[in-house]
Amino acid sequence: MKYQFSYSIEDVDWHELADLYERAPLGTKDPSRLKTAFNNSMFRCFVRDGQRIIGVGRALADGSDCSYICDVALLPEYQGEGLGKLIVKKLIELSSDHKKIILYCVPGKEGFYKSLGFKRMNTAMAIFQNEPAHIELGYISAE
Repeated sequence: MKYQFSYSIEDVDWHELADLYERAPLGTKDPSRLKTAFNNSMFRCFVRDGQRIIGVGRALADGSDCSYICDVALLPEYQGEGLGKLIVKKLIELSSDHKKIILYCVPGKEGFYKSLGFKRMNTAMAIFQNEPAHIELGYISAE
């Protein structure tokens, strides 16, 4: 494969990463907040085409009980090549010593994660900062 996988944040351009999330599209993310989030994540996975970051994912984990995979994104022109699956599989592998691995995904992408072994949770609950927007996007219900 012509792409390079890396797991370090040393050479990440946070503005480039913010652009990737916007184009993916996973919304607008502030570069400084991305830096904080990735610094506080136990596991990270970056995919590059040359020097350009084209895909990414991270997992917040406590080293024992729970790993939360989040912020998996891939530039649109690279989607459909299996890179997203490789990112998630790597994060699952890195999280394998945890009792549970959880994630939430963009509505409509459940089948993608189901194909990687994830099951729908019956008891998941969330509090979002902008609740009305997340209800409209389908992440949470208004009940």
